[in-house]
This record gives sequence, C-alpha cells and structure tokens, in this order.
Amino acid sequence: MVNSTGGFKVPKPKRIQLVPPYLFAQIDKAREAAKARGVDVISLGIGDPDSPTPDEIVGELRDAAGMNENQKYPKYLGTKEFKEAAADFYKRRYDVELDPVAETMCVIGSKEAIVHFILGIVDIGDYVLMPDPGYPAYEMGTHFAGGIPYKMPLTEENGFVPDLSAIPDDIADKAVLMFINYPHNPTSAMPPEGFFSETVEFCKRHNIVLANDNAYSEIYHGDAPPSVLQFPGAKEFAVEFNSHSKTFNMTGWRVGYVAGGAELIGNLALIKTNVDSGVFTAIQIAAAKALRMPLNHADELRELYWHRRKLVEKKLKENGYHLFESRGTFYVWMKTPGGKPSIEYCSKLLEETGVVCGPGAGWGKHGEGWFRICLTVNDDRMNEALDRIIKFG
Repeated sequence: MVNSTGGFKVPKPKRIQLVPPYLFAQIDKAREAAKARGVDVISLGIGDPDSPTPDEIVGELRDAAGMNENQKYPKYLGTKEFKEAAADFYKRRYDVELDPVAETMCVIGSKEAIVHFILGIVDIGDYVLMPDPGYPAYEMGTHFAGGIPYKMPLTEENGFVPDLSAIPDDIADKAVLMFINYPHNPTSAMPPEGFFSETVEFCKRHNIVLANDNAYSEIYHGDAPPSVLQFPGAKEFAVEFNSHSKTFNMTGWRVGYVAGGAELIGNLALIKTNVDSGVFTAIQIAAAKALRMPLNHADELRELYWHRRKLVEKKLKENGYHLFESRGTFYVWMKTPGGKPSIEYCSKLLEETGVVCGPGAGWGKHGEGWFRICLTVNDDRMNEALDRIIKFG
C-alpha cells in the first residue's frame, strides 16, 4: 500500500479510527512533560494507591518466583490454587457458591478481561449498554468488536445510576451486553438499595448479558456493596470482574479474576487462550494468598481513604466548590468552577499549578463540567494540592 508520494501508507481500520487516545495515557504523558520542565507535580489524576502491597503478599511472590517449576508457562485460565481462592473469597464475602473450575478465571487485570470479554460476546452491529460517564474500556472494547455503544446517562439528580426505564425497548431488544460499575468510577457513587435486583430483572427480561465491573468492591465506607451474583438466577447471564489493584494495592502486578456463569466464562476463555498465555504462576500464588486474607484486611485502608475524603470535602466545600458526596472508591467527583470545560480546566490547572486531575469529559459526554480527584497522596501533599486548586480557582 503506497500513498500519492510513493511512501508507505499505514492502514487505519475503522475500529481504530473510532477509538480516541486513552485518557490515562494522555494524563501520564502530560504529567511526565511537566516533571521534565522542573514542575513540582502532585498527581491526583490516576487511581494508583500510594500504600504498599502488604508484606505477606510480596514475600509470597519472592518465594514463589525463585522456584523453577513456577518459571514455566502458566496455566492459561488460572492455577487450581488461585481459582479455589477466588471461589472461597466469594463464599466468605457474598455467600455465593462458585465452581472454581468452570465459574472463575484468572486474568491480567480487569481492564484486559473486560475488552476480551466483549470480543467473546459481541458481534458486529450488536448494541452494548454502558454508563456515561464510565470506564473508557467499555466503549473501546465495543468498537474493537464492531458493536454499537449505547450510553446510559448518569446524572447527579439520579445519584449517578442509570434510569433503566429510559432505555427504549427497541434498543434493549437489540442489546446483548450491559456494563454496570458500582462502586462507580469516576463518580464514586454507590448502588442504591434495589438497583442490582432491578438491573438483574431488566437484563433477564431482555436476554442481555450483565457485566459488573467490581474493581472497587472493597473500597467503601459503611455497608459493603453487594455482588450481582447474589441475586437468584443471575449467574446464568451475569459475570463480575474484579482486580487485586485497589483492594490489595497491586496495580502494577496486573492480576485479577472473573466470576460468573460457566458458559460466559467459556466465551472469555476461548478468546484468552488464543490471545495470551496467562498470568505468571508466582504472581498467581501471591494473588491467591491475598484472596485468602481475612475479610477485614482492608479496614485500615478504607479508613485512610475515608479520612482523606473528609479532608478534601471539607476544605473544598468551605471554598465554594460543588462536590458529589459519596462513600465509594477513592475518588472525589466535583464540578469545574463556573462550568468550565473539563479538559481545558484540567490542562490549565496542570500547566499553572502542577496539580494533575482527571477531566470528566474523558469518561464520556455526561462527565463534562466535572473533574476527578484521586485520594492517593498523603495529607501534606493533598493539602498542598488543594491550596493550589483553590488559588487557581
């Protein structure tokens, strides 16, 4: 393939043209460019915990990595030990019975699994229902599969949960997959009572696969959020994605799991066994140990994030900022002053103050006019960042 000047022309498939540059890669690039200029950067833009991975998990990896048998190709879909640990966690946490072999799978973090799951479920022209604002991987994976994204608007007035009754019947009947994500990224919203049961019934009625992105399942204050798999009959048409990244401060390890109906897990398995070779066995051994930790292991982490949330809310509210107050995730979702465009606001904020925040438009058009702060720096740095934001206005 050559262009008019005789040079090579790189193909640009339509599915690639539909996908914008990844938000967090752009944030990371802007942050590094500011650092290179000598700016004292305080990064509140990417959800990367500042607390270390627990010592016992790191120690397990250290021991396992040195063993020759663990240095070979891993089990494609997860070791027996890992899959049993995931099933045991679901039994202890949610009182949900899972067949470790057929109803669980080890994945290279939930982001990878979400995109590959879409490829295993969605055909060209199929509709996929997804929240807006929402995690960009839902839309990106849908475009890669040739599907059609249908955005479910999340508004402050509705507590940042979708109004399922507003989805037209013809769209619902053409949809094959719905994504939900509670506790929610980026807004921090928690699922109200009855939402999961309503969603399960909606998907069952319209023959839609339900996928709950549950990466923040253990980052909350007060009552723990449920699993969609707790609801009668849901396992037949529902899956749940989870990650060790937030619960165990293991973002760089790239390990997580999927739980749900055996046939749905099988579709994902077909994609993954043809695309990747699984997670390093030593990481699976350490990740299994993490899943078998006491259920209250994250209490201290939850209290840390709650303390930081209250610090941020108090200081910004006192200075006239409008925040959505919630008790999920480690994010604070707030309006840009004066309704300024979020990308413009966050770009100037970084340029003039060195503070990195996430522009709401990066999560969808209904995120416009908002931005996200990550509660992943210590009090001194957070107070310094807030002072700069307030001074910037």
